Amino acid sequence: MNLLDVVPVIPVVVVHNAADAVPIAKALVDGGLPVIELTLRTPAALEAIKRIANEVPEIFVGAGTVVDTHQPQQAVANGAQFLVSPGSTPALRGAMRDSGLPHLPGVSTVSEVLKLLEYGYSEMKFFPAEPAGGAPFLRAIHSPVPAARFCPTGGITPANMGDYLASPNVGCVGGSWLTPADVVARQDWATITHLARTARELANVTD
Repeated sequence: MNLLDVVPVIPVVVVHNAADAVPIAKALVDGGLPVIELTLRTPAALEAIKRIANEVPEIFVGAGTVVDTHQPQQAVANGAQFLVSPGSTPALRGAMRDSGLPHLPGVSTVSEVLKLLEYGYSEMKFFPAEPAGGAPFLRAIHSPVPAARFCPTGGITPANMGDYLASPNVGCVGGSWLTPADVVARQDWATITHLARTARELANVTD
C-alpha cells in the first residue's frame, strides 16, 4: 500500500480522552477523510487506536510519533494499520519494518532522504515541514532526488497546503488543524466533519 496515495490530507490527532476517539474518527469519515494518525504522545493513545480499530472499521487508523523500538509492536497489538515516525534511526526503522505494517520514517535533510533511499524507502514523512524549509525545499530537491516522495507535516495549514500539494514529490500532507483541542473539548464533532470536508475540497482544487 502507498500511504501517500490514500487521501490528500492525513489528520494528525492527539487524543487525551480515549472516549473521544470514536466520535472523532466518525466525524473525519463523514467529512471524506477516512484516515487518522493517532499520535503516541498521551497515555490514552493506544486505547484510542484500539477503540477506533474495533468500532470504526471504515477508517484507516495509524500510530504516529513513533519514537522508540517498543511502540511499533504496541501499536500493532492495539489494531494500528500503519506507522509514522518523526525521524529515523537504524533500530527504529528495523522495529517498524518488523511490525509488518506500512510506515513512513521521518526526514528533514537531503542526507536523511538519501539514506532512506539506500534502505529501499521511497515514501517518507518530511518533518517539521515549515521549519525545515517547507514546500520550496521539497521542490528544490525533486530534481536531484526524484525517487523520493513525501508527506510533509508540521506547520501545514489550509493556507499553505495547496503549495505543498502542488509539489511534484508530495503525495499528501499531514495536519493537526482538523481536530482543534477546543473543538474536541466541547465535543463539537460537526465542526470536525466540516473541517475535514473543507480540507478535502481544498485538496481537490489543487489536483
